[in-house]
Amino acid sequence: MSDDLEPISPREAVDLYVSHRELEVSAKTLQNHKYRLNAFVEWCDEVGIDNLNDLTGRDLHRYRVWRQQDVNVVTLRGQLATLRVFLEFCASIDAVEPGMRERVKLPDVDRGDEARDEMVDTERARKIIGYLERYKRASREHVIMAILWHTGIRLGSLRAVDLEDYEPEDQCFWLRHRPDTDTPLKNQEPAERAIALDDYYCDVLDEYIRFHRNDVTDEYGRKPLVTSTQGRLSSGQIRSEVYRLTQPCMIEDCPHGREPMGCEATEYGHYSQCPSSLSPHTIRRGAITHQLREDIPEKIVSDRCDVSSEVLERHYDRRTDREKMEQRRDFIEDL
Repeated sequence: MSDDLEPISPREAVDLYVSHRELEVSAKTLQNHKYRLNAFVEWCDEVGIDNLNDLTGRDLHRYRVWRQQDVNVVTLRGQLATLRVFLEFCASIDAVEPGMRERVKLPDVDRGDEARDEMVDTERARKIIGYLERYKRASREHVIMAILWHTGIRLGSLRAVDLEDYEPEDQCFWLRHRPDTDTPLKNQEPAERAIALDDYYCDVLDEYIRFHRNDVTDEYGRKPLVTSTQGRLSSGQIRSEVYRLTQPCMIEDCPHGREPMGCEATEYGHYSQCPSSLSPHTIRRGAITHQLREDIPEKIVSDRCDVSSEVLERHYDRRTDREKMEQRRDFIEDL
């Protein structure tokens, strides 16, 4: 321990940190930081660390091992990222040795593991779409996010839609299995279907086609609906767009204490490195759960999103048992 440090308890340090950040971040972000750091204070109490001056890199490793017993790797990474920001603040007030934040090692997040647990919830989706409506209406980004959320279709299905598949008069577009020209559907011919669209989403598509869609064809002479200047978007390009659009700093403060201007995750090709960005499949999971919460029958959601009832229940439905019970109650009371 350095002689320059001034004794301070973990709780007092957290209180000072929260006061320091009050004018810099939103109330929601501050609440998240308080929640994450409360776990660290709890651990300090448990192991007898009552002065942060005594904190070591080995202690931080022990805390990580302790915390990972209760949370998944995605949550763990977010909590440790907040701890790093907190320790940087602590170093600035002589509570811990300089450089202590670098001793917190963030776990690598496997995107496959993340997708099984996480989803874009209704509030987050509406905030993102609302931002795009206000600042980038009818842009390609707006179309990608809005259509994926409204329909719950797969990334590859959106990529497969041609301009002629969209029928504005009937407010729908068709999904067709075309493996010979590089746009197969996951479940092949049985997955071919028409997807109904609400007025708002048709308006967005109509404006996109009129003002922003690149008038291009792909290498097979087909006209894709969602385009780049070169032709049909690749799956990787759509995935990259979603990683960027789901970064929290696009619509609110960074929950990881980063400055967007200097953050590597805001640079092209690195969007997925943001701990809070999400993959397209999490939009699908969130959209399906949202539809079920809106009392849309499971059979209709299953047909619209091309997912069997068994897979729907096992992998996509994130309603709690209590939510399901209350929805059943509503139907029973109407009998």
